[in-house]
Amino acid sequence: MLGPKEKRERALGMSLGLKGDRAGSPKSALTRKPYRPGVHGPKSRPRTLSEFGLQLREKSKFKLAYGVDERNLRRLFSIAAAERGANGAKLIELLERRLDNVIFRLGFAPTRLAARQLVLQSHIEVNDRKVVSPGYEVRVGERIAVREGSKQTGALAKRKDFLKQYDAPAWLRLDADKLEGEMLSLPADIEIPFEINLLVESFSK
Repeated sequence: MLGPKEKRERALGMSLGLKGDRAGSPKSALTRKPYRPGVHGPKSRPRTLSEFGLQLREKSKFKLAYGVDERNLRRLFSIAAAERGANGAKLIELLERRLDNVIFRLGFAPTRLAARQLVLQSHIEVNDRKVVSPGYEVRVGERIAVREGSKQTGALAKRKDFLKQYDAPAWLRLDADKLEGEMLSLPADIEIPFEINLLVESFSK
């Protein structure tokens, strides 16, 4: 039976990485059933969305991919809009600086949801202090690490082999042996499969 995460990805027509390694495998729901869920299956006609509908769809993609709700996404957009520069680029930077996303980008977890669980379960520390807020805004120079007593837990222990061959983004430093990393610079040149302009238009009304 397909899980709700994969059904939502099928409804949006793209993989959002919600199932980790499974996303690119033959078992992926999008690979097996590359059409919208519903009783009509592959015979259903693709809907023509209005401009408002397109904006809502992109907003749904952002919320699902980054694991944020409407309130948090709107709050981050307000912060981005108050800064200099392009609102869209600043919003992406703020989303990428969330602690759960940084854990995901460092490779400590296969998905952002799994990274969120690591934070909530007190496995993560920032600058030697336990942090249990997935939305914590990581700053340049801060050290993110798996707590010493958590390094041998099942899921984290299994990630060590993966991390030896994993290349973290250029704005992060990863020490795979110590299960720790550091933010070297603000996130930049992030490739995302979304139409950020549609999201900006949605919040700018």
